Amino acid sequence: MLKNKGLESIDAVPHLLMDKSRAIEIIKNFSRAKVFIIGDIMVDHFIWGKVSRISPEAPVPVVEVAKENLLLGGSVNVLNNVLSVGGKVAVAGIIGPDDMGRWLIRELRKMNVDTDGIVVEADRHTTVKTRIVAHHQQIVRFDRETTKPVSSDSLSNILEYMKKICKDLGAIVISDYNKGMVSEPLLNRIKEVVAGNNIIICVDPKQSDFSIYQGVDVITPNHHEAGRALGIGDINGCNSERDEIICESVRRLIERLDLKALLITRGEKGISLYERNAEVSHIPTVAREVFDVTGAGDTVIGVFALCVASGATFEEAAILANHAAGIVVGKVGTATVTQEELKRAL
Repeated sequence: MLKNKGLESIDAVPHLLMDKSRAIEIIKNFSRAKVFIIGDIMVDHFIWGKVSRISPEAPVPVVEVAKENLLLGGSVNVLNNVLSVGGKVAVAGIIGPDDMGRWLIRELRKMNVDTDGIVVEADRHTTVKTRIVAHHQQIVRFDRETTKPVSSDSLSNILEYMKKICKDLGAIVISDYNKGMVSEPLLNRIKEVVAGNNIIICVDPKQSDFSIYQGVDVITPNHHEAGRALGIGDINGCNSERDEIICESVRRLIERLDLKALLITRGEKGISLYERNAEVSHIPTVAREVFDVTGAGDTVIGVFALCVASGATFEEAAILANHAAGIVVGKVGTATVTQEELKRAL
């Protein structure tokens, strides 16, 4: 049964301590651990500029563009985080037969990532999120995407690829942005493929009904997503009485979905790890300054999965993932953390 630590609120919980030598031991194992990332592949397109006037045509700012760049987004941002911190990766997903899809394949190959698990669907757009940023503030975002379910042939090709690499995996990350890649049939087939293997399955959820994720090991929602799934609103507005309600609701969800843990990212409040038959671990944020939370959830699930694949307990993995998230939110745009940055943060 889940037990709260008995303090009045999560703000009263002291930092969970982790021996530095143990943290370094886990980090040293990163190079021997492999994470398979499957989910909604995206490209993050950033347009950077400055604003000095308002348009005479409408009451909107005029952005004078200084530069623009393309970054790996969605599930491949998770991949980028795992690679950046020193782990090994495999990837699967869907793209369209367009310029952005071809750019993405070229970038992954430059990183020596096997792209055999990426399928091109003829009637699909590669998902692109374009953000216009001026003076370190995002002004607007517009998306190009196809959100219909992927074809059965594409799923079969992806699962065949997964079977080939399964023996080398320590963890699987299912990065669900609700763009059509992640479905109940896909999840059921993944669980069948890994059955009997010591491979942890982690899901970053975007679908409001968490029952689709039944039988995975860990789900990593943010506090808004967790509140909706639990039916109790945003869980960050808490007091001692509300903590008990949250704890009991999470316990029921873990039992109903047959999870090992629920890891909730809570913004400025850090991370809460609810494990089956264990105490709740509230891990306060270590971020010094927050410039941009874009992609922070990708960092958390990527580093968490890599840590578990490297021999960490769930609590140890959550502490290290929290440090990694504290680094990336101090950067503007879709960012990653390096192994050296993570060591310095310790």
